[in-house]
Amino acid sequence: MQNRRNQSAESVNKKDISRRRFIAGAGAAALSFTVMKPALVRGTEANSKLRLGHIGCGGRGTWIANLFKQHGGYEYVAAADYFQDKMDKFEAKVRLPGLKKYAGLSGYKRMIDAGGIDAVAIISPPYFHPAQAAAGVEAGLNVYLAKPIAVDAPGCKSVRASGAKAKEKGLAFLVDFQTRSQPFFIEALKRVHNGALGDVCFGESSYQCEEYFKEKYEAWWSRAAHPENALQAWPLSRELSGDIIVEQNIHTLDVMSWAMGDIPPVKVTGTGGMKARKNVGIYDHFAMVYEYPNNVGIAFDSCQMDVYGSPEGIKNRMFGTKGVLETEYGGQVLIRGKSFYRGGKTPDIYKEGAVNNIKTFHSDITSGNLSYATVEPSVLSNLICIMGRTAAYTGQTVTWDKFITTDEKYEFDTTGLKD
Repeated sequence: MQNRRNQSAESVNKKDISRRRFIAGAGAAALSFTVMKPALVRGTEANSKLRLGHIGCGGRGTWIANLFKQHGGYEYVAAADYFQDKMDKFEAKVRLPGLKKYAGLSGYKRMIDAGGIDAVAIISPPYFHPAQAAAGVEAGLNVYLAKPIAVDAPGCKSVRASGAKAKEKGLAFLVDFQTRSQPFFIEALKRVHNGALGDVCFGESSYQCEEYFKEKYEAWWSRAAHPENALQAWPLSRELSGDIIVEQNIHTLDVMSWAMGDIPPVKVTGTGGMKARKNVGIYDHFAMVYEYPNNVGIAFDSCQMDVYGSPEGIKNRMFGTKGVLETEYGGQVLIRGKSFYRGGKTPDIYKEGAVNNIKTFHSDITSGNLSYATVEPSVLSNLICIMGRTAAYTGQTVTWDKFITTDEKYEFDTTGLKD
């Protein structure tokens, strides 16, 4: 996918050294193509079966496994998850008799070391993504990685390095964002980058939904006595999920970044808190303003609480001198104004996006025509989420220049867990 800066983004101050270096690196990686080494391609026919290993056998892991299976180009060989019972249910629900299964924290390592697979799908809690992606690439495997890619800045940088290493080895590396593979979103953002909005003035980015994860509260509260329950309740763990701004709100902040030409914001100021639900590890709301070059401010808000009547959904609006971009995940995508674009509705985006990405992943591997266009935008949007989280937690304005030089790392306590 081609990322082009809009008119506002092109006027970045020349003195903004660290931002320019980041953009240069991102542009080079996002637009790069390479040819896969013939020895690493199992076949070139469209129906070539790629031997797949799967990491993370929970709800979404099971759901997306069925899509891999329905594609017809993949052969499930092995799976890894901390919990044996989850893998057993995964095997039954996806109908994979004889699946090799590897339990424990290092189960994915044992699965990779056992060999016999060409690619790995990583659908585990985000905290584990950087290490699992790195292990896959190191072993010469093609990597399909769920969003978010990491919970902290060092993790994001690790995934960037894994993407670069995959390129060197001629391996596919794809990050699964649904919006960036949806035709209406692609066309609308292409028009924005071609000037359909004129000069961008300001924007809005929102993710509002009901309170999730109630069924996980008991596991969360009992994790001290039963350490494995921390993994069962991973969405409520700041270390394992990154909080809702990273694990969930990344969908809308990724569209914001995309609309701004995939360049970093200058700074962010914001707040957040835990008011609607108590005694868990994550916030239930965030509110902040991201500032981009040329004084373009984008107001972001999110909530995860049972507030009926709220404008629920994943929505973005960008206001320019010639028009307005309006997008909704699962809803309407259009541009109003002088360069009107009708677009359309996206009710099936959750499934459609994954299906498109699974198809692209298979095509990249079997054709050898590899694009790494998903890596840098995913790294950037993930960092933007973490940057906002930092502002909310500290109560301070966070500048990109300072944030990108810090290496605050989250550590999850694995005491009492089996390896």
